[in-house]
Amino acid sequence: MKLLQPNEMVDSIYDINLQKLKAKGIKGIITDLDNTLLAWDSAEITPTVEQWIKEVRKAGLKIAIVSNNSAARVQECSAQLGVICIAKAVKPRRGAFRSIATQFNLAPEEIAVIGDQLFTDVLGGNRSGMYTILVNPISKKEFIGTKVMRLIEKIFLRRK
Repeated sequence: MKLLQPNEMVDSIYDINLQKLKAKGIKGIITDLDNTLLAWDSAEITPTVEQWIKEVRKAGLKIAIVSNNSAARVQECSAQLGVICIAKAVKPRRGAFRSIATQFNLAPEEIAVIGDQLFTDVLGGNRSGMYTILVNPISKKEFIGTKVMRLIEKIFLRRK
């Protein structure tokens, strides 16, 4: 059960206090793409997302995208944002999280994982020894398998 508990829950990426993260010793961020940075069915990088990425960098934090989505979609979005990425990450497996930690040259406890799903982002981040932040999904529109998992997530979130 503890592996399914995020360290923080916020409405969106814009509600994350980057200075508080730094004060906790966080030096890097791994963020999910779909329904965390962008709506699930959109490739549009909004000015607010671009500004948030700039704020992350201005705070002195490294940033990467780790997504279970296709390489084409993830690489296109990460290129537009100028961040490194891993697509088809098979979250909650730890490989992609560990790979980013190595690329950042950071220990797992120095990285925050931000995402909208308990069973991929939070579970993967917690299994990797990272600080986890659960955000509300940007859009109600999503893959059918994700919709099913959201019902199960609600049960676990109520138990907190």
